[in-house]
Amino acid sequence: MLLGKKRKLGRKIDEITVGEKLSLTEKIEDKDLLLYLGLTDDANPLYIQHDYASQTPFEKPIVPSIMLTGMITSAISKYLPGPGSHILSQEIEFTKPVYHYGTVEFLFEVIEVNNGEHTVVINVTGANEKNETVIDGKVKVCPPHRLEEFHGKALENF
Repeated sequence: MLLGKKRKLGRKIDEITVGEKLSLTEKIEDKDLLLYLGLTDDANPLYIQHDYASQTPFEKPIVPSIMLTGMITSAISKYLPGPGSHILSQEIEFTKPVYHYGTVEFLFEVIEVNNGEHTVVINVTGANEKNETVIDGKVKVCPPHRLEEFHGKALENF
């Protein structure tokens, strides 16, 4: 059995402070949309058909909200707190649509650190290229736990 390469974990709860921020910019390209839609088998015409979308209030195809949520969860897994984190809950509002080829600038800010529950709450906002808010929400995250010393007990689940 291959256990995989040991990866560096993200920051522990005692290394995180209220007020920390992370800024991240994502450009939505055709390849990203096609990969997402292919993986999820989502053929919603609002996401891919210009002729249909042009007859809706959106006027052109939009990016699926859940794809934008994936960008948020990816940033939490990669950067804040980082690898080993687990999202416990999320409350996200998509205030305006994001269009194909759009750019979203995400801002993540730690607004609460709860050592007793081993959780942090991160405020998330996203703005488009016109600096309009398109995403507003909060994510409750369990940062990586300190690992036990490596010995035989650590392998009991394998």
